[in-house]
Amino acid sequence: MKRLSLLIAAVVMLAAAPPAQALGNGLAKTPQMGFNDWNAYGCNVSEALIKSTAQAMHGNGMQAAGYQYVNIDDCWLTHNRDGNGNLVPDRAKFPDGIAGTASYVHSLGLKIGIYEDAGTATCAGYPGSLGHERQDANTFASWGVDYLKYDNCNNTGVSARSRYTAMRDALAATGRQILFSLCNWGQENVWTWGAGVGNSWRTTGDISPSFSSMLGIFHANVRLASYAGPGGWNDPDMLEIGNGMSTTEDRAEFSLWAEMAAPLIAGTNIAGASSSTVSILSNKAVIAVDQDPLGKQGTMVSSSGGHDVLAKPLTNGDVAVVLFNETGSTATISTTTAAIGKAGAANLVNLWSGATSTTTGAISASVPAHGVVMYRVSGR
Repeated sequence: MKRLSLLIAAVVMLAAAPPAQALGNGLAKTPQMGFNDWNAYGCNVSEALIKSTAQAMHGNGMQAAGYQYVNIDDCWLTHNRDGNGNLVPDRAKFPDGIAGTASYVHSLGLKIGIYEDAGTATCAGYPGSLGHERQDANTFASWGVDYLKYDNCNNTGVSARSRYTAMRDALAATGRQILFSLCNWGQENVWTWGAGVGNSWRTTGDISPSFSSMLGIFHANVRLASYAGPGGWNDPDMLEIGNGMSTTEDRAEFSLWAEMAAPLIAGTNIAGASSSTVSILSNKAVIAVDQDPLGKQGTMVSSSGGHDVLAKPLTNGDVAVVLFNETGSTATISTTTAAIGKAGAANLVNLWSGATSTTTGAISASVPAHGVVMYRVSGR
């Protein structure tokens, strides 16, 4: 009977266990911000591209706006490990190796990221890290890597949690602070255990540069707000701003990602980006919502007929509000201060136009098709 009582007590304790605690590696207290080459370049990554991107971010205001990481995606390595089992950079693409490229990026005050896969091979067919976690983590640390995006191809059916946990422990053992970005496409309900394993976790499949793709990913990610917080974030994938959507749609994506406290990883040609693209990516008022240290992911206050209202509480008591029009026609979208957790009169700042206004309770705007109006609401 005593043994049965102990077993029952253990089960009760397990059932009452709190959500997974943040990884605790001191990183991603706010969502990470940076660049990744995949969306714009695919396998055409190179040292020259990474250096020119870092230089552009350094000079165009993105670094000053908070972007830190310059991340290398798949195809940076050779198809075979060396005789000692080490990963080998493709010297045709990276003549100075990853260490040399990292040194240049660091000289600009930025950080560098690398890509690997929690399987036998990367998605493009290069050597994966499954079974080589400790060796590869040590290699990355020796090169000065600051960020690891860890993909999920060719995983041989082994559970994601065990594969990603193995790399978490390997990174921790290096003694170097390396942000760990889980990219297992939202499989195995990663949001329920990701916070104890990585600093962010992909909640969906890959994004593409279309409004419909962005919209589907938004709907999948917005419902997971309770799992995000300082040190561990829901990741709805990289930004497609500058890759073919309209300016209105680009602003919508940036606003929604910021409202959802998502990593802001630009996926476009930064060195050749238009002034419009750079200005969207560098909107400090919207970035401040994403980077708010309270670390709350915004939630859907109301949604009807493709007209959405989201609210995100901020550290100083303000609330960030997004009025999002999913439809193909301009529409008036409305809410109230009470609905977003405020009371009575309030001050509104439009985070895209800079216009200020006051309200006695109603919050309403004409919102363009596929667009947003985003406010910072302050007051009682």
